[in-house]
Amino acid sequence: MDIVLSPDPLLRQVCAPCEVGDKSLKKLARKMAQAMYKNNGCGLAGPQVGVLKRIIVVDCDTESDEQDPLFLVNPVITDREGEELTEDEGCLSCPGISIPVTRQPFVRVRYFDLEGEEWVLEGDGLLGRCLQHEIDHLDGKTLFESCSPSARIEALRAYEAALAAGAKPGDTGTGPAPGQEAGGT
Repeated sequence: MDIVLSPDPLLRQVCAPCEVGDKSLKKLARKMAQAMYKNNGCGLAGPQVGVLKRIIVVDCDTESDEQDPLFLVNPVITDREGEELTEDEGCLSCPGISIPVTRQPFVRVRYFDLEGEEWVLEGDGLLGRCLQHEIDHLDGKTLFESCSPSARIEALRAYEAALAAGAKPGDTGTGPAPGQEAGGT
């Protein structure tokens, strides 16, 4: 599977719900996980591989070399908590840059697994940020819409330069967009 790069209009589409328990989702989920790992990502949403369905894969365990992806079908954020934090985020669909994005650190997400069973997942830190980022993709919101207007202008310039320099999915660049502070995920 190829990663869809911004500014592809697919990334701005709101995704349709998946049919819970649909057996074809297992094959799609495996392919999405392979694409995520191949590109050194910790999360990937359906539209990032050209599939306008509400499915994401995440694996934020940075302490293990084992691949243990979590697949979320029709995920919905039901709660956000904590004081907002601004940290740099990268995106497989926006290679070569990272952008400061402000998010609450804790989320609670209701979702279905690939077997059709309903679950609730709570996440903070990198997992909390990743869940919010990937669910934004399902709602047609890219990294550029998630940052402040001033950061967006700088990020778009940096992104054009990164693409011109040959940035590929998984490249986070040497730092944040010009004029932005380093740090974060």
